[in-house]
Amino acid sequence: MSILLGVLVRWGVSFNSYSGAGKPPMFGDYEAQRHWQEVTYNLPIQEWYFNTTDNDLNYWGLDYPPLTAFHSLLCAHVAKLINPEWVKLLGSRGYESPAHKLFMRATVLAADLLVYIPAVVLYCCNLTNGSTNKKVGTLLCILLYPGLILIDYGHFQYNGLSLGLTLWGVLGLGLGWDALGSLAFSLALNYKQMELYHALPFFCYLLGKCARQGLTGRGLFSLVKIAVTVLVTFALCWLPFLSDPEQALQVLRRIFPVARGLFEDKVANAWCSLNVLIKIRSILSSDSQFYLSFAVTLLAITPSSLKLLKTPTFWQFKLALVNSSLAFFLFSYQVHEKSILLAALPVCLLLNDLPLVAIYFLQVSTFSMLPLLLKDGLLMPYAVTSLAFLVLGTHLLSALERCTEAQLRLEGYRRLAAWLPAWLPRLDLARIIRRKFYSSLVLMVGLSVASVALPPPAGLPDLFPVLVSTFSFLHFLGTFIYFNIVQLSTPQGKQKTL
Repeated sequence: MSILLGVLVRWGVSFNSYSGAGKPPMFGDYEAQRHWQEVTYNLPIQEWYFNTTDNDLNYWGLDYPPLTAFHSLLCAHVAKLINPEWVKLLGSRGYESPAHKLFMRATVLAADLLVYIPAVVLYCCNLTNGSTNKKVGTLLCILLYPGLILIDYGHFQYNGLSLGLTLWGVLGLGLGWDALGSLAFSLALNYKQMELYHALPFFCYLLGKCARQGLTGRGLFSLVKIAVTVLVTFALCWLPFLSDPEQALQVLRRIFPVARGLFEDKVANAWCSLNVLIKIRSILSSDSQFYLSFAVTLLAITPSSLKLLKTPTFWQFKLALVNSSLAFFLFSYQVHEKSILLAALPVCLLLNDLPLVAIYFLQVSTFSMLPLLLKDGLLMPYAVTSLAFLVLGTHLLSALERCTEAQLRLEGYRRLAAWLPAWLPRLDLARIIRRKFYSSLVLMVGLSVASVALPPPAGLPDLFPVLVSTFSFLHFLGTFIYFNIVQLSTPQGKQKTL
């Protein structure tokens, strides 16, 4: 029933508008996905990433790793069988029809049914503690997370495929199948380069686990097996581009477009929020921006990574996934608003452990994309799916009842509070979090209504998008600090190494 409901909600959202519908000359992400099918089907593989007469890279040129291109080619073969006009070279730009829209939506659903949803089901069945009802509730909440549904089925992308492959990697590591987990995550990296957000926790967990087994015996064998698995997977994905070094370099240039700048649009990260007060892009060169973001990101992920390397348990691994992805989203270079989905996935994996904190973050993550969703005409799906997720999540997971200091894992905060002057009253941290949750919900509703109903002041046309991004950034930063404290303060004696 949970799976059926998740599928129905996805299909229901797919009947709404999509990115760039009827808006030439570039249209939007829907057209980008269709155009990649056109390019991969009609052009030789050596031209997929190069600017040619038949492949104008300024018109949605391929900028994802090879596995995305191969997926586009697979979809293109199916499209060609149904209607050759859908992938006609140079003659299909901006193609829009009800039949084609149905086909494109079906490809997203097929990817979810084959990759993402089975991984969610297996994770909830095998790696989630509690009663059957709790496992079913967790499953339903993950499948109904509004952010992923609205972006993949409304805006139109295939994030479920890369996130699903990552989840298969998490599942492999959680069940002790380290080589298979490494294989799955390598495929995720070769589908979307943004999966680098999750790469360091995978590396540190596996290296720490092998080190504990002994790097001169069983641990060394495990490490070699994992390394060979990763190298062979990458080699197979990149094989068509390895015969010519210029081919491989061009793919790398396309998937890491440093020239695009520090951030795009009103993304809820540190640089965009700071740019409201200090015009970073005006006072720093592009190189300086890159080096600054690299240094801050590295600094932000180091404590969590070192803790995981020293204590490679599955609980530490899940926390490190959250901390690493949030560090990248908040501080790294060239961040999109949709990249918050990379942090949302590991937070979804903590729904059963920390329901209130997880639901809180997932609500804000969806809200942070409000300007994009409004641009795509997704106001009603946004409102309905967000409300449904909030009601079902708090009810099925007893989020508002499971929020004592112990259940919220606030021991680290309590230790920090011990440094405060003795004359200050003892803070009820659990109550503060509950009140913050309620007040944030009210503010999100208020900003959502204002963004739709009120015209911005003449001199501040971006007022509401800036307020949304700044509000979301402050919550993401607070969540990043919270999960770092939880991870770093977890007593080693309470953990079990897998």
